[in-house]
Amino acid sequence: MQVTTKAIVLSSLKYGDTSLIVKALTASDGIKSYLLKGVLASKKGKLKAAYFFPLMQLEITAVHKNKGTLENIREAKVIHPYTTLHTNIIKNSLVLFIAEMLGNSIQEQQQDEQLYNYIEGALNWLDKNNQITNFHLLFLLNLTKHLGFYPDENHTSKDYFDLLEGEFVAQPNLNPLITNENISPFKALLGINFDTLSSIRIAKADRESLLKSVILYFELHLHGFRKPKSLAVLNAVFD
Repeated sequence: MQVTTKAIVLSSLKYGDTSLIVKALTASDGIKSYLLKGVLASKKGKLKAAYFFPLMQLEITAVHKNKGTLENIREAKVIHPYTTLHTNIIKNSLVLFIAEMLGNSIQEQQQDEQLYNYIEGALNWLDKNNQITNFHLLFLLNLTKHLGFYPDENHTSKDYFDLLEGEFVAQPNLNPLITNENISPFKALLGINFDTLSSIRIAKADRESLLKSVILYFELHLHGFRKPKSLAVLNAVFD
């Protein structure tokens, strides 16, 4: 079946000398993987390798056979040309990290309009704004709303957050917890949007520690989740 849909590129893997395997989140069908034959060698074709950098926003015309095999893209065009995401070193590091987290987190091959719109809007905000130090923390926390394990905001007066149960607790237990210096910024990030992000101040060491806890939260709640390899690069850039 031929479809024309918006798509956000999650990853591109070189295949052979001239081809790419591209994984993308599509607005029409969720996660899809495509084989782009000869795209690295073609200079005059309708597909260009530069379209398939991580988190590029495209409109694609594709053939979806929905048989669990690699699909085919016939045409593609960029629908939101970024001005800063791939040129600013900090934003580019965020792009690589977020793309990897999305690729490791989203498995569904079905339409999810709210999820797609959330990611699209967040990327457009990141491209336009400069107060981005804690963007990835808020992005991941709000992403859990769409993945089904957003933290329970009841009892936020309690001093610990149980990562396994996804709720605040009054006493420490044997489960992994968010505690001490991290609990206040964690609470501050809940329920806010990106436009109020600049009001949140988190020390570098605390940010790194809290991010590790958030990644562990994903690991505990998503079957088969893999820790992102780009985390070390992200921490180095923010150093």
